[in-house]
Amino acid sequence: MSKRLVIALGGNALGKKPEEQLELVKSTASAIVDLVEEGYDVVIGHGNGPQVGMVNLAFEYSANHGGGTPAMPFPECGAMTQGYIGYHLQQAVERELARRNINKPCAAVVTQVVVSRNDAAFQNPTKPVGMFYSKEDSERIAAETGYTFVEDAGRGYRRVVPSPVPVKIVELPIVEQLVDMHSIVITVGGGGIPVVENGPGDYEGVAAVIDKDRASAKLALDLKADMLVILTAVEKVSINFNKPDQKDLDCMTIAEAKEYIKQGHFAPGSMLPKVESCMSFVENTNGGKALITSLEKACEALQGKTGTVLVKE
Repeated sequence: MSKRLVIALGGNALGKKPEEQLELVKSTASAIVDLVEEGYDVVIGHGNGPQVGMVNLAFEYSANHGGGTPAMPFPECGAMTQGYIGYHLQQAVERELARRNINKPCAAVVTQVVVSRNDAAFQNPTKPVGMFYSKEDSERIAAETGYTFVEDAGRGYRRVVPSPVPVKIVELPIVEQLVDMHSIVITVGGGGIPVVENGPGDYEGVAAVIDKDRASAKLALDLKADMLVILTAVEKVSINFNKPDQKDLDCMTIAEAKEYIKQGHFAPGSMLPKVESCMSFVENTNGGKALITSLEKACEALQGKTGTVLVKE
């Protein structure tokens, strides 16, 4: 029986501009198809931080500078980026499959992910998106729209949106059917389009960005995957990162990971959500493992030659 992998692609696997992304996804597709050739059933999640900001910014700028277009609601911006990133990945994977004479379908599923309207993140938006504004302009737009703005690294004011916890993947039954047919599935793009559930089958988009690693961990749990694989810019997780005594880790238990987090080894904006997502998956499975490594080393890491593996104990 094929082993089932859920792969969360980091931003380095995608581009900030469509032209850049079309080029980058060629090597991404090659790494994914390497895993398919190894006999794995592969399900792919990906981020959309730069892309959703770009789409949101384009509509916002046009609406505010005489372009005649409406401002686009944030969930719709998420759906647009899911669509075009999925399209690029799908094309690249299909091309690579054909080049290797592998007969396997690949599909991108526009995916909604339910979040709780009571999630504390809605009271504390933290995810910056879109363009930079002066203090005066940000206050004017905030008064007109109700958006929340924060000063961002001395460069101006940016809109921030909440980053709530994923609760349920709406299209999970469809994804399960495709995976059972051994298709390659691209799903929970950008963490999924965040929606709240008003009633059975009644979903409403909300202005938020779900962390793609957390959404991929939820997907891996729901699909009963054998492993969650988070692909990022580094080959291994490190403690004392970028310090003289940096130590790369081959393996971490849940208890060790908790201690490293307590000691502040993992940066909140980068490695921390990855480690926490792996912990969430491993803690809630029987024998499931999680792996963090780079895109280029994914195949070697799954052979046990590199990467950082997270295990229960």
